[in-house]
Amino acid sequence: MKAVQGMTATMLWASFILAGVQGGLASAQDMMDQVDLSTPAFTTAEMTRDELAALLEAAELGSSIDLSGKRLNGLDLSGLDFRGANLRGAYLNNAKLNGAKLDDAILDQVWALRSDFSHASLIGAKLFGAQMRDANFASADLSRARVTADLTRANFRDAKLVDADLSADMKNQSMGLMRATLSSADLTGADLSGALLSRVKLEFAKLTGANLSGADLMLAELAGADLSGATIAGANFNQADVASAKLIGLIGADQAIDLDKARNLDRARLK
Repeated sequence: MKAVQGMTATMLWASFILAGVQGGLASAQDMMDQVDLSTPAFTTAEMTRDELAALLEAAELGSSIDLSGKRLNGLDLSGLDFRGANLRGAYLNNAKLNGAKLDDAILDQVWALRSDFSHASLIGAKLFGAQMRDANFASADLSRARVTADLTRANFRDAKLVDADLSADMKNQSMGLMRATLSSADLTGADLSGALLSRVKLEFAKLTGANLSGADLMLAELAGADLSGATIAGANFNQADVASAKLIGLIGADQAIDLDKARNLDRARLK
């Protein structure tokens, strides 16, 4: 779809929302697939790591830096301190942010396809409408973060999402159902205790050994997901779709909430 080449991240996101409202969420997803990701907006950087590091260091103590809409694709930004920074609509595709500090940062509508956030700290960060397919969040800390991003196939092995809110935004239905998408994501060993996962897309996700204690999975889409060995004490499964999901060796299953009310439980693998 060549018509989307010159759009800003905000304009593109508005187009996705319109497609979702008019033709369903599948239409918005299809539009994403047709975006020309080879254009300069998605592949080039407008500054170097050294130039960005100098800006971050020059920022006044306690103030936040505005990097909204900046093209930072492919840069090695590992270990930099972006705490509280405004990165709304920035382009971070294929960037290296491993070990970076992004606590309380605004990453709304960011493009970070295949970017590396491993071991990064994103405590309390905001990731509303971000495009982060195939991103690497291994051992990252997203505790208390607000996430309604496309994280299809993302790597969250051993990550922390304690008390994170990935649930659908039910207050703004005019924009379509905004929620985190973690289809085919790897959350092996991740800590999602107390996380809000209501209506989150988790089809075919790997949740083996994950800690879901006290998590809210009401109406979550878990078809084909692997929860083998996961801890689910206090987790709410009311109306969660578990068709073909692996629910083998669950820890604390007797303390889970409404597991018997999960949809398609008769089609789940229990042993």
